Amino acid sequence: MADNPSIIEQAEFPVMVTDAAGREVCIERKPERLVSGYYITTSMLIALGQEEKLVGIEAKADTRPLYGMAAPKLLDLPNVGTAKVFDLEGCAALRPDLVILPLKLKESINALEELGIPVLTVNPEDLPRLKETIALLGTATGTAQRADSLLKCCDEMQTFLVETIPQSERPSVYLAGNSSYLSTAGSEMYQNTMLELGGGQNVAAELEDPYWAEVSYEQLLAWNPQIILIASGAGYNKEDLISDPNLTSLKAVQDGRVYTMPSSLEAWDSPVPGALLGSLWTASVLHSSFYDSEAFQSDVADFYRTFYDLEIDQAILAR
Repeated sequence: MADNPSIIEQAEFPVMVTDAAGREVCIERKPERLVSGYYITTSMLIALGQEEKLVGIEAKADTRPLYGMAAPKLLDLPNVGTAKVFDLEGCAALRPDLVILPLKLKESINALEELGIPVLTVNPEDLPRLKETIALLGTATGTAQRADSLLKCCDEMQTFLVETIPQSERPSVYLAGNSSYLSTAGSEMYQNTMLELGGGQNVAAELEDPYWAEVSYEQLLAWNPQIILIASGAGYNKEDLISDPNLTSLKAVQDGRVYTMPSSLEAWDSPVPGALLGSLWTASVLHSSFYDSEAFQSDVADFYRTFYDLEIDQAILAR
């Protein structure tokens, strides 16, 4: 589903872009020193071939398997904190040409701009905004053609899902969060898009929380989903969930339809460049007669070969 993006780009600067905060930002010259304060944009920059220009990234980089596989030098870079606690001074000390931050860190913009450092904010919490973020970074880093190849791949995966998965057969699905199986994603989170594109009906779509929402046993029992998916990187396992005596009456538990999303590459249930792979995985679980695990593994290998120059051992997807 992916074209080869190996393109030598001759982008012209300055460029004017609009970020997630609605700010018009002029980037005077092609950035040579990048700071990414968000794992999603770090992954995007790797996919855009910009890993060598990164001089600082978000904290906890060692928890991102993809970095070690595709761009191991990133693990040695200084970190600039988290989305909750951003290291403004540490970031400035890296002398970046461009800083990319999640929208929730927009309060840091003024301080960085006062130092003459251009800043872009992103908020890729649904599929259209994910695509906008890819296009934004492509323009801002002079890699628009490579970004277009990535966007084309995303569009092809989306079209495949819409045309292949029957809309009349949409089982009810509960996505158990990574911190607790009594947390889940509502309609305002990207995970809802993942479930819907994968051919499921999110039982928690009525929730409008912008982050993981805590739910009660009573609420989960009332929803009584046909299928439970466990988010990637969960701090518990399938056995913990199915052995909870409070959940034994759930249809998904009784039918043995509880599945854990692979987490050995990256979190496909978040809006990373490979986010559509999360929907493909969901489809392979919910609608295996239309799209099976073998086809899924082939598509994963193709995606990471094309955009991350990685050869994926398909056995890794079982972890």
